[in-house]
Amino acid sequence: MNLARIAWRNLWRQKRRTILTLISIAFGGFLAILMTAMQDQSWADFIDTAAKMGGGHVRVQHPEYLETPSLKKTVTGTAALRALAEADPAVSRVVERIFGQVMLSTATDSFGGALIAYDPASENAETFSFLDGITEGGMFETSNDPGIILGKNLAKNLGVEMGGKVVYTMMDKDGEIVAGLGRLSGIIGTGAGSLDGSLALLPIDVVREALGYQADEATHVSLFLTDGRDSDAVAGRLNKKLDASSRAITWSDASPDIAGFIAMKVGGAIVMELIIGLLILAGIFNTLFISVMERVREFGIMLAIGWSSAQIFALIMLESLWLALVGLLLTGAVTWFPYKALHDNGIDLSAVYATQDSNALEISGVGFDTTLHIGIYPESLAVILCAILFATLSAGLYPAWKAGRVPPVESIKLV
Repeated sequence: MNLARIAWRNLWRQKRRTILTLISIAFGGFLAILMTAMQDQSWADFIDTAAKMGGGHVRVQHPEYLETPSLKKTVTGTAALRALAEADPAVSRVVERIFGQVMLSTATDSFGGALIAYDPASENAETFSFLDGITEGGMFETSNDPGIILGKNLAKNLGVEMGGKVVYTMMDKDGEIVAGLGRLSGIIGTGAGSLDGSLALLPIDVVREALGYQADEATHVSLFLTDGRDSDAVAGRLNKKLDASSRAITWSDASPDIAGFIAMKVGGAIVMELIIGLLILAGIFNTLFISVMERVREFGIMLAIGWSSAQIFALIMLESLWLALVGLLLTGAVTWFPYKALHDNGIDLSAVYATQDSNALEISGVGFDTTLHIGIYPESLAVILCAILFATLSAGLYPAWKAGRVPPVESIKLV
């Protein structure tokens, strides 16, 4: 009879103990997969949202713009920069934008705002999340539209209604104050209070003309990637091709507070998963060690009739392997339906995050989606499954070594 079959039979000699051990493996795997899936999906969505609200996953800008943002610090030859970026296989779309500070005035009041000028012909909902946030009016149709779009709180503070006049003033490249006039053509509600109270959108060619920019000049060339995790690699490849007048940075370089927040949360989740793993490892070790200690006389007899220590060791390790494989199957069975439900439907957390000013959780001007969906990267799932297999086999090492060192004569005497 081969060792694998003997190991399988041995595993079920104490059914209750084996079943409890399998349940602990499955429960640990269930928690690890769901926790990791929440992290993977939540932070991927959050990074994508931050990119859509800002300068993309990777942005090409003036080398000094990050330290001292200014409308004076621009990049030129944006068409060539776009072509260079689009040649990278990880890049899905490239757009041009102008970011800056603007003063907005109406007949009743004045407020400072954050300007984003964009080209409606180049953008869609995959690159510019504000396109889906319009609550009144409509978005621009061309890059020369005469309108202006404001966040809902900013429009309220300015006391301006749809079609009302808004004067905007900015500092141009030469340090001169320039002004423009737009009629309110749209109002946006993002769910992030700071954005709704400061956001001002304008067509990019209107802003270029006001600031004296060239037709191929902007503060940013924004890159959107198929997978945001490729940001560092894409920025590195671009920087090898760019000259000294421009520099590619990632979303984490531009928003270190967001990157730090995500790193802190991911680190905390890893610690929790390690604690869960250690508890499961202790349970598996206990099961296998007690099983070995209960069979000392049996192992002595096996050694006396010709079994080698290596065969005894292999037998216990095969029992550990069977535990791991059945535990993985059980993990898949208990995880599949909850995972699918949370992936497809999610959980509405708006009641948890709702405040007087917002119905979303906001971090550095970026609002979380209040519906929690989960999704796990294939490599994350592979790491979890391999960790369960490795932990179960590791738990069997000492009991297997102990079983192979049983003194045959003394152990046979035991009753």
